[in-house]
Amino acid sequence: MPDNAFVALTHSSTLRRLLYEALAALGFDPTDTYRRAYAGVALAAPLLEAREEHDNAPRFWQALEGISGDVDIGLHLGEVMQPRPMDVVSYLLLAARDLRQGLQAFVRFQHILSGGFAARLEEQGDEARLVIDLNYREVGSLRQQMECLAVLLTKMLVSAGGELPLLGVEFRHRAPRKLAEHRRLLGVEPRFSRPYDVLILPRALLSRPSRSASPRLFEVLSEEAEKQLAGLLENQLLVRVRYWLEVNLGTTVCSLEACALALDSNRSALQRSLSEQGSSFRALHDEVRRLRALRLLDQGLGIREVARACGFAELSPFYRAFRRWQGGTPRGLLSRRATMGE
Repeated sequence: MPDNAFVALTHSSTLRRLLYEALAALGFDPTDTYRRAYAGVALAAPLLEAREEHDNAPRFWQALEGISGDVDIGLHLGEVMQPRPMDVVSYLLLAARDLRQGLQAFVRFQHILSGGFAARLEEQGDEARLVIDLNYREVGSLRQQMECLAVLLTKMLVSAGGELPLLGVEFRHRAPRKLAEHRRLLGVEPRFSRPYDVLILPRALLSRPSRSASPRLFEVLSEEAEKQLAGLLENQLLVRVRYWLEVNLGTTVCSLEACALALDSNRSALQRSLSEQGSSFRALHDEVRRLRALRLLDQGLGIREVARACGFAELSPFYRAFRRWQGGTPRGLLSRRATMGE
């Protein structure tokens, strides 16, 4: 593609290549598809607003259904993608001693694949929950992208560890009208309008030995992944703090001290570094809270649920914060949207 038509949806050459190949396999010209998705858009503009490269992705995924005429285009792209190891993260998944170590490596080095990942692995009872959220500033979850990613990651896990029956799938976006393709390609009927995008696996499978385990190779690959992670532009301080807040908001106390500890820093040093970048922990905390509140309200969650998910123990401080953010109340916002038919 010519330089002025190129859009870096992710800095991962693996994900770009798989997407280009899948578009072609479904009969779409990748170059023409990208041109049509970004027609009339000044691609450099987001960078002037200090956005990350991956923040270019929403327009592409939002336009893709209209361009393709396929309401399930994300699922169908995931279906034709042929996952194979082409980067350090996918090789780590193969070299791990078991699925648990592989997924822990995926979570540790997720930003090598995309600057927007906020993935984590949770083990609860008989379930293992792989949260695969991809986040964009001022944009909620993208249906086609997340459905594509759910199918692709499921296939990658199968290739690394053998048969892998999903117990469930959850998406942040609203439920589409028809779910036949979701059942066919995921093997389960997903739940929608959930707080996170999640693949739910049998926890017992996490300890199943990998057929391609190689402890020495895993060690070497981990060292290389650490180097790549440290060199990423997307790993800059403001982005790292936003990621930490997105992952921990509503589940633990999001304090400056806790964030500094997670980033191998201390309270004073983190505060000083954020100030040097023209920001503060409180400002970033407010930004993440505001965007999550708007997203969850748009998904139809109750106000009390939204407040709790944004880290508010009581409704009154949530209302005060919302008035400061939006100049009104969450109930007022919902009433206006209902009146407008949104």
